[in-house]
Amino acid sequence: MPELPEVEVTRRSFADRIAGAEVLSASLGKPLRWPLGCEPSALVGRRVLRVRRRGKYLLLDLDQGLLLLHLGMSGSVTFGGPAAPAGVHDHFDLLTSQGLLRLHDPRRFGAVVHARDESDPVARKLLDHLGLEPLGDDFQVENFHAGLRQRRSAIKQVLLAGDVVVGVGNIYASEALFLAGIRPTTRADRISLARARRLHGAIRDVLARAVEKGGSTLRDFSNAEGQSGYFQLEAMVYGRAGQPCRACGTLVRLLKQGQRSTFYCPQCQHA
Repeated sequence: MPELPEVEVTRRSFADRIAGAEVLSASLGKPLRWPLGCEPSALVGRRVLRVRRRGKYLLLDLDQGLLLLHLGMSGSVTFGGPAAPAGVHDHFDLLTSQGLLRLHDPRRFGAVVHARDESDPVARKLLDHLGLEPLGDDFQVENFHAGLRQRRSAIKQVLLAGDVVVGVGNIYASEALFLAGIRPTTRADRISLARARRLHGAIRDVLARAVEKGGSTLRDFSNAEGQSGYFQLEAMVYGRAGQPCRACGTLVRLLKQGQRSTFYCPQCQHA
């Protein structure tokens, strides 16, 4: 699933190029996770002001209205032109004066949703529950620790839930916990302020490096220019079960948490 780094990499790969573009046409393929919420023709004539990100949502601010785009489990966005006719897995085309924005999503768990603005109930339903932005100024250690103190679940599960801090997906949660020296099964409310400070720094470090490396391409992720990511090549524990820890040589272990694979080093993450 594209996580925060992949979504941010995608945003950066086309945001400047689409800014100021006029929408010439819009079309839908097979139904996505949620309905668009308006007739595609209603988008014609709108102008794209900018592209932002909130968690794993891309927000396209229009001169009238807002498009919220989610990549789901397997989605990717391309922008440019000229483009080939839409294929069987191409489910949303936004043709603009500066190129074609296309959502490709084989599993169709993604979505494009129209709202008046972020105060629209449609947008609030999708965005209001999201936690702090880990790469933003509001992600402070004290607020992060306070959120953890309210949760009795395993820290890995809390990171994935997205209501304390948003966008720390499965790969990056495993990597951040390794960097902080925290075992993924540790209850969140038992993490001290000092350990929360280490985890806070690890989350920011891991996500920033992932963005710098273009995200992680495990199957078919690519940005809006068709480029793959390379963060997975330097992962310390993720995907390395049974291999020696890069730090201490102990074999990396795999366990399942909430049907998701968790990788950790029992020596480096001893508590």
